[in-house]
Amino acid sequence: MDHYLDLRLLPDPEFPATQLMSALFAKLHRGLSDLRRDDVGISFPEVDAGPTLGTRLRLHGPADALELLLALDWLTGMRDHLHLGGLTPIPAQVRWRQVSRVQVDSNPDRLRRRLIKRHGLSEAEARQRIPDSAAKRCTLPFVTLRSNGNGQRFPLFIRHGPLLETPIPGTFNCYGLSTTATVPWF
Repeated sequence: MDHYLDLRLLPDPEFPATQLMSALFAKLHRGLSDLRRDDVGISFPEVDAGPTLGTRLRLHGPADALELLLALDWLTGMRDHLHLGGLTPIPAQVRWRQVSRVQVDSNPDRLRRRLIKRHGLSEAEARQRIPDSAAKRCTLPFVTLRSNGNGQRFPLFIRHGPLLETPIPGTFNCYGLSTTATVPWF
């Protein structure tokens, strides 16, 4: 992991930055899926400035992987909404950070439907086992995506772990996130 690319959302009077970031992230997910590599990670350098992910998405990886990703033309439809920086080597002095997905069981209705289907319970029994108060809330920043499987929208919560002095090797999923690997933080 020796290079990075910055993608900065441009201000748009018609769309809030959170909506544009969700659209950009959905396109990135498709691009990373098409790339079929596990050595491209992401970070959101402005995440510590507030409750959102900010307006900048940074891609980290080997130069050849990032060039191949750009060649896939996954940014179609987004180019008017962002500034794409050039492929740049990471600075010599950086810290490292894990960027990962956090899944939250925040929908009691979905959990009850699952319980009914798997265990043959009645709706009343399921409601008694899983009350509305069982809903978990997450304060992490997120992007909103649409499931390719059922078409429903869902929040993908993203955690930026603590800063580390040394990198931890590992692989990244098709969201550019990892439960083990770190990305440069600068």
